Amino acid sequence: MSGDASVNSEPIIRYRGVTFSYDRSDSTVAPALDRVTLDIRRGERLGILGPNGGGKSTLLKLTLGLLTGYSGTIEIEGRDPHAAASQRLIGYVPQRVEAELAFPISARHAASMAATLGCSAFGGVPREIRERVERALEVVGASGFADKPVGRLSGGQLQRVMIARALASNAKILLLDEPTVGIDPAGQRQFAELIARLHDELGLTTVVVSHDLRTVAASCDRVACLARTLHYHDSPQGLTPAVLAEVFRHDAAAVFGDLHVDAHRASECGHDHGHEHGHENGHDHGHTHNHSHRHDHPGGGGGKP
Repeated sequence: MSGDASVNSEPIIRYRGVTFSYDRSDSTVAPALDRVTLDIRRGERLGILGPNGGGKSTLLKLTLGLLTGYSGTIEIEGRDPHAAASQRLIGYVPQRVEAELAFPISARHAASMAATLGCSAFGGVPREIRERVERALEVVGASGFADKPVGRLSGGQLQRVMIARALASNAKILLLDEPTVGIDPAGQRQFAELIARLHDELGLTTVVVSHDLRTVAASCDRVACLARTLHYHDSPQGLTPAVLAEVFRHDAAAVFGDLHVDAHRASECGHDHGHEHGHENGHDHGHTHNHSHRHDHPGGGGGKP
């Protein structure tokens, strides 16, 4: 396991106009994803930030080849998601791993499961794979508890074992789903440090899918804000309160009533209004004001100012 820590401008994953609907028989139902265009560059640390129900899980499942029937294109190193999955190009670290916890296996055994897939039950595990598993456990800092039953691991320890499992299969891309849920602040800091080390030492491309801004800001170079469509794609430092309000407006509406942020293209703006614009790495996905408007609809729980 070795790699170049520098980010290559060449995309390793390309999404072009990706649209997906769970109910294709009803055209009045808004799609789960709507014309998402995004490049994930080789060697970068990208965070996909968005609310629950905003399409993050759908994009994840499409990337892993678990869903079909989308329009647009998804390419992973020039392959479609099914071909990429068959070649184990993506290592997936799920949010919940109850299946592993239910079996009386060691952390080492859990980390070797993907790498040993397809090995003969009678021929034993080849030495090369065993060494790969040990290197993966070492690089994530899990060697010290490799013989411990997975059911007795802490949340942070189990997460490291799942990352080691992805690395042991020689994945080039690490996709993590809500990686800091259930992990205390100290564990969250350790997670960010681990992602940085994997990036520096192995040159991995990492994609962190989360609704937690702190997780994304601490562990990623760039962030893509997804709420059915792509609202922002650039560095975390460029995020404005207006962008976040627009992305999370449905979550906020459940608490504060309907929330709307006025968004339009830079070409429609004058230069003397003090607007703050995000920049989308060459793509124009709509820029936002640094102000928001709240509309109180009749019956919507709105009150007087």
